[in-house]
Amino acid sequence: MQDIPRDQLTGALRRGAVKKHVAAIHVSGKLTLLQRKLSNVLLLNAYDTLISSTRHQIDARTLCLMIGYNSNDLDTLKQSLRGLAETVAEWDMLDEKGQQEWGVSSLLSFARLKGGVCEYAYSPALAEKLHDPKVFALINLNIQRRFTSGHALALYENCYRFVRTGSTGWWPIELFRRLMGVDGSAYYETFKHLNAKIIKPAVAEVNRTSNIVLTPETKKTGRAVTDIRFLIAENPQLAILDIDDGEGARHGPVYARLRALGVSDRLARQWLSSHGEEQVLAKLAYVESRDGVRSKIGYLTAALDGKEIAASAGQGAAPVPQPSPRAERLRRILEAVKARTPTQRDADKRLFMSQLADARLRDDFQRHGWMSPLNAARIVEFWQDMSPELMAGTEAD
Repeated sequence: MQDIPRDQLTGALRRGAVKKHVAAIHVSGKLTLLQRKLSNVLLLNAYDTLISSTRHQIDARTLCLMIGYNSNDLDTLKQSLRGLAETVAEWDMLDEKGQQEWGVSSLLSFARLKGGVCEYAYSPALAEKLHDPKVFALINLNIQRRFTSGHALALYENCYRFVRTGSTGWWPIELFRRLMGVDGSAYYETFKHLNAKIIKPAVAEVNRTSNIVLTPETKKTGRAVTDIRFLIAENPQLAILDIDDGEGARHGPVYARLRALGVSDRLARQWLSSHGEEQVLAKLAYVESRDGVRSKIGYLTAALDGKEIAASAGQGAAPVPQPSPRAERLRRILEAVKARTPTQRDADKRLFMSQLADARLRDDFQRHGWMSPLNAARIVEFWQDMSPELMAGTEAD
């Protein structure tokens, strides 16, 4: 499954520090796992216009595929949206002047499904809080898909924003029960039960699944546990999944091929961030196939900039041929992919994968994406169905 392109997550989204005395928004842990994932996808989709737009839209099919719903299961989607509208988000914090501010809002103030589109809104006060990265750290959707437990994902969400400080700070046990969605259960009022059924399994899944490692610590008054905190360290084995400024690109196969060609580290990461792995791979494969090229880096630079690349070939190089219909179809497909939003790109891949019954074909697509040689004909058919005009004039090979 393709990661969400880092070039779509810039600015405030890259900042992870939480200032002292600024409390996070607490959302009831009673959300189901799918509802919690839905909430995060909706927020990612709306983030750039949270303040400037009062309503947001996303294709319903894309939304379903992003969170693992059957794209035709609108009843489940309706139920989950209803759950978000009925869930309360609460904050209690100090403002910039040191004044205490308490507030409460439904997680979604409005949701509607019409004509294959999901339209939704946040209350103005909640939108303002969600847009402030000091208050709410956006959860990486590439990581959240790995979770199978709602309690584990809730714990991850509430701990991840403190990764820079290394600790959540002390939480009263009553607050922790509420964050985990078990505050109404008499069974979990006993810490022994809470620890065995909620804390230990959730910590184990976070440590196994995510880009952080948690260590719980407790504080007692007499024999009773009154507070809990979680020490947080980065998980070195899964840190590549985190949102960063291009560090994760260094672990990819396309980056390795660029470096082997002699491209600098900074330029390689810049190209991958600006153009995406698939487009860079397409240009790179073409350049590597050319004979008699003096400066393959210059040739590749011009190709990525969309310039005439014959001049980069050097003396004695064979003239650059016009692209074949097959190459032109691939170019158009990659351009269409680049024009899609992050959520749409992921949904497109999930939808295409669902149509591949052969494990060998699925594996080839997972490794090569839309450049998959074994699925070339199927990929063209898929994009023709998506946009019939896309392949106009490329019929003959």
